[in-house]
Amino acid sequence: MVDVFEPARLGPLTLRNRVIKAATFEGMTPDAVVTGDLIEYHRRPAAGGVGMTTVAYCAVAPEGRTERGQVWMRPEAVPGLRRLTDAVHAEGAAASAQIGHAGPVADSSSTKLPAISAGRFFNPLGMAFTKVATAEDVERITRAHADAARLAVESGFDAVEMHFGHNYLASSFLSPRLNKRKDGLGGPIENRAKVALGIARAVRDEVGDRIAVTGKLNMRDGVRGGLEIDDSLYVARKLQEEGTVDALELTAGSSLLNPMYLFRGPMPIPEFAASYNLPMRIGMRMFGKRFLRVYPYQDAYLLEHARRFRAELDLPLILLGGITTRETMDKAMAEGFQFVAMARALLREPDLVNRIAADPSTPSLCIHCNRCVPTIYQGTHCPLIPAETMGA
Repeated sequence: MVDVFEPARLGPLTLRNRVIKAATFEGMTPDAVVTGDLIEYHRRPAAGGVGMTTVAYCAVAPEGRTERGQVWMRPEAVPGLRRLTDAVHAEGAAASAQIGHAGPVADSSSTKLPAISAGRFFNPLGMAFTKVATAEDVERITRAHADAARLAVESGFDAVEMHFGHNYLASSFLSPRLNKRKDGLGGPIENRAKVALGIARAVRDEVGDRIAVTGKLNMRDGVRGGLEIDDSLYVARKLQEEGTVDALELTAGSSLLNPMYLFRGPMPIPEFAASYNLPMRIGMRMFGKRFLRVYPYQDAYLLEHARRFRAELDLPLILLGGITTRETMDKAMAEGFQFVAMARALLREPDLVNRIAADPSTPSLCIHCNRCVPTIYQGTHCPLIPAETMGA
């Protein structure tokens, strides 16, 4: 069995181990550029032993931000991103930029720009209808992904991760529930996959083998009428056939319709409600239990779905979801996954990877309470530890 702490190849890149810090929106860029807090946020898990850390939600266009404080890839962002990658590299880890377009997950009331989607529907995030993506929008946004990847290279990143999950723009096209189009981008999965596959080709053509290219792909949306495994496998097979990605990170859930399908664990309704302004705060208190469904937490909770992808693909795969102990890491390696990704556990303990490497019996202190999730627009941290210690 492969040792999770052995060096591993990811495209042209060699990581010091097979543990990746997954992208979790940091909420630390009020002016849409890198801050010292964001640099420290990624330096800590790099010093704590991960092979690579992922900077979340680097939007490829202004309207592709989830909210106006999110980093978007433009020349003005490069100096700060370079400082971040330098800090991560100084700790011996690699850095990846997650690039994507929020599409219908964008809060148009915050960005002051229309939320673009595969189809038109009322979006409660911005309290407005989404704008249906035109062919021109798709072409522009595809090109913007390639430009963002080029800027990532200039910023010193070792990899880019294309966001094809959680009902962001590309994922909204993949979803039969959100994509009711009658043109060549709607209907069968062969059409619905064109946006994601086109983005992947554009990014690979832009960066070649200068950096690693990965994709974050929903296995299931977790909603009735959404993307299911068979259609997702079609997308994964095409990405493999076309050679546009060096690995896939397998995810699930919809930030728009069913976010807890990804996170699992209890629903912190009061904390979620407190993070919104009126009238969303009242709506969350009244109807939050309908939106934030309960899915019990268990270790490696996405493994059952991910096994189908491992069985049908030769492509390196990254297992996400409930990877917090050496036991679950070893299980992933034994089942043929090349990498594992951690998120919430590293908010609680940025040095967890080093501690597990030193003592395989080390338990994670993360209790999967999800109270960190509502903090994303205030600066993501574990609320169970004092915020003033996060820079220590």
